[in-house]
Amino acid sequence: MRLHFGEFCFDTDRRELSSGGPVVHLTPKAIDLLRLLIDERPRILKKEEIHLSLWPETYVEEANLSVHISELRAALGDDSKEPRFIKTAHRYGYGFIGQVRRETAPSMVRLRIGKRDFDLLDGDNIVGRDSDAVIRLNGPGISRRHARITVAANRVTIEDLGSKNGTYVQGQRIDGVKELCDGDEIRISRELLVVAKTHPLGSTITDAG
Repeated sequence: MRLHFGEFCFDTDRRELSSGGPVVHLTPKAIDLLRLLIDERPRILKKEEIHLSLWPETYVEEANLSVHISELRAALGDDSKEPRFIKTAHRYGYGFIGQVRRETAPSMVRLRIGKRDFDLLDGDNIVGRDSDAVIRLNGPGISRRHARITVAANRVTIEDLGSKNGTYVQGQRIDGVKELCDGDEIRISRELLVVAKTHPLGSTITDAG
């Protein structure tokens, strides 16, 4: 399985972390630690819990964990004071706070925005300014995580995520979850999104939850 966060790709089968192609060197224990934190996200793991997972039935100095955390932060370019990926809970433990996406096939639905087409993914599709959003829009009045479009079986729904300027379907501001039909128009700030059925075009990336 290939997991994506920020500019990084973590191949869990090959136990490799890469950034734009080149493999980022990590020790085996650092790889184990990264996998553990991602699997348990966004929960903050106690240091004792991490120790039991990485070094079962073996006593190691507490400093060993700090060394591997520092190794991960250096590889990810992460800042302990303003973390993007690894959060420290002082005197307690660590947690992975980045949004993780996994490679998957697109659904049978896409959005048209002007002359651009965006394939929706099975499951949740975040719309907004966030760098990890599936549908990334940078216009004024658009929140980082503005709305969520969910594709499940033959049903497509949209939900506003508490945005300041709201989400509109067919000219009406939505409140709660709204089902979408082929040809429906979604207005987010100045952007007009049109729902259109399509066919899968190949592999892409989706939120891993």
